[in-house]
Amino acid sequence: MSRKTMDCRKAPSDTHCTLTISGEEDEVFQAAVAHAVSVHGHEDSAELREMIRGLLEDEAPAASMGRPMPMQEPQQPSRH
Repeated sequence: MSRKTMDCRKAPSDTHCTLTISGEEDEVFQAAVAHAVSVHGHEDSAELREMIRGLLEDEAPAASMGRPMPMQEPQQPSRH
């Protein structure tokens, strides 16, 4: 499943909110609705949910995301 983002800077707002939410689509959608209601004072309505759905975007893949970090053997302290 592809990750989605919702960037509050792209939503109509007088508060200039800079929050960006990213994750799986349902997570982002629910968090964005809760944020719009609790922080921005919007009413949880069909219109709000439709606007938020329209603002969801595919998250750009990060260069290092999804690749395991190489494991290194612990270094033994030198005894000089």
